[in-house]
Amino acid sequence: MLQHLPVLPLLIPLLGGVLLLSPPLATTLRRQRVTGTLLALLQLAVAVYLLLQVDQQGTLVYAMGEWQAPFGIVLVVDHLATLLLVLTAFLLLCVQLYSCGGEDQHGKFLHPLLMFQALGIQGAFLTGDLFNLFVFFEILLIASYALLIHGGGPQKTLANVHYVTLNLAGSALFLFALGIMYGTFGTLNMADMQQRAAHIPANNVQLAKSGAMLLLVVFGLKSAMMPLHFWLPRAYAVAPAPVAALFAIMTKVGIYSLWRVHSSIFGDNAGDLANIAQPWLWPLAWLTLAVGVVATLASQTLRALTANLVIVSIGSLLLMVALNTLEATTSAIYYMIHSTLATALMFLIAGLIINQRGKAEDRFVQARPVAQPALLGALFFLAALALIGMPPISGFIGKALMLKAALASEQAGWIWPPILLASLAALIMLSRSGGTLFWRTRGENSNPTRVSPVQLTAVCLLVIALPLMVAFADTITQYAQRAAQDMLLGLKVGGDRA
Repeated sequence: MLQHLPVLPLLIPLLGGVLLLSPPLATTLRRQRVTGTLLALLQLAVAVYLLLQVDQQGTLVYAMGEWQAPFGIVLVVDHLATLLLVLTAFLLLCVQLYSCGGEDQHGKFLHPLLMFQALGIQGAFLTGDLFNLFVFFEILLIASYALLIHGGGPQKTLANVHYVTLNLAGSALFLFALGIMYGTFGTLNMADMQQRAAHIPANNVQLAKSGAMLLLVVFGLKSAMMPLHFWLPRAYAVAPAPVAALFAIMTKVGIYSLWRVHSSIFGDNAGDLANIAQPWLWPLAWLTLAVGVVATLASQTLRALTANLVIVSIGSLLLMVALNTLEATTSAIYYMIHSTLATALMFLIAGLIINQRGKAEDRFVQARPVAQPALLGALFFLAALALIGMPPISGFIGKALMLKAALASEQAGWIWPPILLASLAALIMLSRSGGTLFWRTRGENSNPTRVSPVQLTAVCLLVIALPLMVAFADTITQYAQRAAQDMLLGLKVGGDRA
């Protein structure tokens, strides 16, 4: 049974989603809530167990149907994959709990869709094959199309049209890129491609480069890299709070894919194909961060502000991907975990504020006070500290690690200013928004809505996770370093290091 553990992060959400769509669970919201929460807890337990097993035994490879790579489908469970599995499962648990506070009453099928979304995300982290990466991308995207319009409304529909159109175009480009990659490499197994990259025939090198650059465009779209980021602010700003919180990890799937493809397959040992994305990644990463800072300063709602801060975090991560050193990758992994948790937390807090603020929702305008200003103000303050990157929250450690990694390179002058300016922009806007939301009030609040215990539990789990990242910063950083070493050295095929 233990040898089949790597497939459980896929089987649990797949079977769980089907179960939640089937009677008698589909007809009773209470049963869906209990079952969904238990499934999320089970996924978290499996992810943590896999993390411990990988830390003790090294990378685990699971061949589906016992068809060995490169001919069969393999799941590769290494340090980076398990770390992101734990992050996804923990975030799913928080979103599931928050949804049980009443968000699931605004539309059908929220709980099974959350399971299918988790299936796509976790599958993307586990697969060792580029075609199956495409398959899991499509699974998470199809689920996200339905989740984005949960509850209905013209704004969600309009944002969803743009979101679907761009991602369908991205999927088409992905297929073109896969065809080119298969034609030049003869395989789509990532570890096998890494072995063959340095030995591509000279007449196929330019074709392989074009396929690699197409993949850069696809992953840039998924990660919201400039100039392919325009779908994100609108989509995230209108999505329901728990959906936006889960979406916080979707852009990280694009960053993860960039690492797997451009840092591993087309890394330093790829011969004529080595580091072909680096000249493009530097200016695009810098521009993504700069545009994110400008958009942050222009934000008019708390959800839009948080969405633009997601773009800022993506720009910071892209700078580390472009730097492509062990120290940079380690710091980026730590910061990726922090930024995902912090932005998810702020999206959930924005949902609580909307519930209590009436027609003004989360817009930065004078309006009636929230019903629980002390509670929501304290939660907002902690989330703001995390997003700004101020001590004693984990954002300070993540940014300090990235700045330290930049010092060892010749690009420090291009990395320090945008990251520090992004922190300043976040400080200005979060201070302004907090003052407006909690101090610039008029009239009295007659809204009886209060934060439900289950929603407060979900938010508190995320709040607790951030200082825990500080308390266990050394352990997490060491694990992140092993994850970076795994990725830069290469994936495994069967039992051998690629």
